[in-house]
Amino acid sequence: MVRPREFDEERVLDAARDQFWATGFAGTSMDAIAAATGLGKGSLYGAFGGKRELFHRVFDDHCTATIGSATRQLSGEDDARAFERLTGYLMNHASACAEPSRRGCLLAKTTAELTQHDEVVAARSLKTFESVQQILAADLEACQRNGDVDPAAGAQQLAALLLTVHRGIEALGKAGTDESTLREITQTALDGLPRPPR
Repeated sequence: MVRPREFDEERVLDAARDQFWATGFAGTSMDAIAAATGLGKGSLYGAFGGKRELFHRVFDDHCTATIGSATRQLSGEDDARAFERLTGYLMNHASACAEPSRRGCLLAKTTAELTQHDEVVAARSLKTFESVQQILAADLEACQRNGDVDPAAGAQQLAALLLTVHRGIEALGKAGTDESTLREITQTALDGLPRPPR
């Protein structure tokens, strides 16, 4: 008979995620994860497998949350508010990226560190970026229906451009670019969206 786990799995995964987030995959030992979670290494191995398997679980959960956040912020049945949703999503990100204490995006950090050497991470990263692009495209299509964006423009191409700006803002913020500049860059990208012909 399998014994039930005697720990809060969600809490343990959150603590492991925070440790990986702080020190990266290569810089995180199982000893550090054990200290962060309060579990012995034997319990960690028994519940989640090795360090890579645990990281894959944590990273997958984070990617799911990233897609969920974009969906909540950008989805809606009211086309008249689609451009407002898009602006809010991008501007909130710009402001968040300027926070001095911000630890950066786990998705971005992991993509830079591991995609060349880890097929699971590479595939999950790509799938996450593609999903966010699709969510952006759906909102842009709503903007087109409402007359805020030229309906002749390619929503997928515009979404890819905004996703690139979105991810670039993350890198600039991590390097120390101030909030005002990040918001100005974001506004320039929004202003550059093609408007319907008059």
